[in-house]
Amino acid sequence: MAPKRTVHVRRVYEDPTQTDGARVLVDRVWPRGMTKERAHLDEWCKQVAPSTELRKWYGHAPERFAEFSRRYRAELEDPQHADALAHLRDLAKDGTLTLLTATKHPEISEAEVLAELLRG
Repeated sequence: MAPKRTVHVRRVYEDPTQTDGARVLVDRVWPRGMTKERAHLDEWCKQVAPSTELRKWYGHAPERFAEFSRRYRAELEDPQHADALAHLRDLAKDGTLTLLTATKHPEISEAEVLAELLRG
């Protein structure tokens, strides 16, 4: 059985911490009002983000999260998304990984879906 990986989900607007490890933005759109310097990113992996269509349909409505999660996991099987997910898996193998998102509710975001998959 593979060891459980340490994957955190945080808002990109929060100050970085010493326990973040690699900091990766997983949103398709750059966060409003955020500078690259302030974000303290190791990288921006927008290829792993949900499609524009799925993101707009979801609209971060809590009652749609379960269905969003199902549809997003299906999208992650697409080759381009799958390659990006594999890259995140590699980063998580090397140590702590923090997935960053601009949403006000990261616990119902694509970052949380990704974190669950990566911890798995």
